[in-house]
Amino acid sequence: MDNIIQITGLNAHYGDVQVLEDINLHIKRGEIMVIMGGSGSGKSTLLRHMLGLNHPSSGQIKILGEDISTISAMQLNKLRQKMGVAFQGGALFGSMTVEENIAFPLRELTRLDNETVKIMTRMKLEIVNLAGFGELMPSQLSGGMLKRAAVARAIIMDPQVLFFDEPSAGLDPVVSAELDDLIISLKKALNITIVVVTHELESAFKIADRITVLDHGEILISGSVDEVRQSDNERIQELLNRTPREQLINAEEYLHRLTR
Repeated sequence: MDNIIQITGLNAHYGDVQVLEDINLHIKRGEIMVIMGGSGSGKSTLLRHMLGLNHPSSGQIKILGEDISTISAMQLNKLRQKMGVAFQGGALFGSMTVEENIAFPLRELTRLDNETVKIMTRMKLEIVNLAGFGELMPSQLSGGMLKRAAVARAIIMDPQVLFFDEPSAGLDPVVSAELDDLIISLKKALNITIVVVTHELESAFKIADRITVLDHGEILISGSVDEVRQSDNERIQELLNRTPREQLINAEEYLHRLTR
């Protein structure tokens, strides 16, 4: 299977508002795919659909050969055990130590003995350069360390595909660069497919094998870093050059939205 994720004709709505329109996208085994776009472009909604948290209005999303819009809830939960997610804010349990947080999926989803769980947990702490920090509470970690701990938990089940939601959000440039290096090293060390949702241009260009740019729920381009940089699409160049887009507001439509 060359394509770990295959999205075909995906449409999505929030109420009457269409937020994704005819999305066709494939993500290859062992690559880092970065999904980027401005605020409201639909990138977070696309991520939620790939995780099976939102149900599409139409179209198909296949992950590891499974159509996640048609499989049962039990099958989806089993599939999710082959997927890891590093959430934007870390999403660690504040009442557990770092080591307990990372071990949590193993304790909940497997029957591994306690010693094996401890060994696997410490191995993942080593991978994200947090060896020796397992006994700390999440509140005792810096922002960058929290992100690394979240990554360790995301890979504890040795997933085949790993999702990152805005990994650099809230980090200073040095720590952000270190996290970029970690993402690249994870791909090489674990031979894992990685999907990163971000608006950080520098990070995207550094880590991506391919980039997909969304705007108003549509794909503007999906290609290599060079292809995105050299695109003559006006909107893509506005995003790359951080050019403000003039918003033309229709007064009648605006009043209708306020009063309906």
